[in-house]
Amino acid sequence: MTNNPEPLRVAVLASGSGSLLQAILNAQDNSYVVVGVFADKPCEAIDRARRHTPRPPIVQVVDFSDFGQARRPQWNNLLADSVAASSPDVVVSAGFMRILGEEFLDRFGGRTINTHPALLPKFPGAHAVRDALAAGAKVTGTTVHYVDAGVDTGPVIEQREVPVHPGDDESTLHERIKTVEREMIVDVLRDFRSLGTRARPGG
Repeated sequence: MTNNPEPLRVAVLASGSGSLLQAILNAQDNSYVVVGVFADKPCEAIDRARRHTPRPPIVQVVDFSDFGQARRPQWNNLLADSVAASSPDVVVSAGFMRILGEEFLDRFGGRTINTHPALLPKFPGAHAVRDALAAGAKVTGTTVHYVDAGVDTGPVIEQREVPVHPGDDESTLHERIKTVEREMIVDVLRDFRSLGTRARPGG
């Protein structure tokens, strides 16, 4: 008799248009299910999540502007409380434009992952595509990695290469990276119980 595990429960953090979130939502199957979508501000990603059928996730905006830098720890705690209510196995930072603090990582460290548009450890930070072009890179790509207290420094789960074409600008290169990024995050989530364990911090 085959022992079929329950689908991986996925919470997604988003801040922008939600195109990566949409790919994750659309690809749900018996391997994973999106149980929650959380944003730091009202955004299109939240609208996408609210429209999604037939399995709508918990959807919540934990608005950073209600707290600000001085109260960042309180915001991190509230975000962690909100995510915890969806009982996720893994948290995906999908275009989430806030650095997660220790208050969040104390609860979800080792099971929070991020996508980054470069082959880490090359070109960390918010301008990875621009930095790759400025450095004259012939090949860049995208990485799924664990989130830790640093900036794009957590253990790598998977990477895929994207060639830099002659005449590429930041926009054209980033669009090709995003196409690969969407495919990769879905593949990682579908096989997370083996891929994630291989790279998990402390594992």
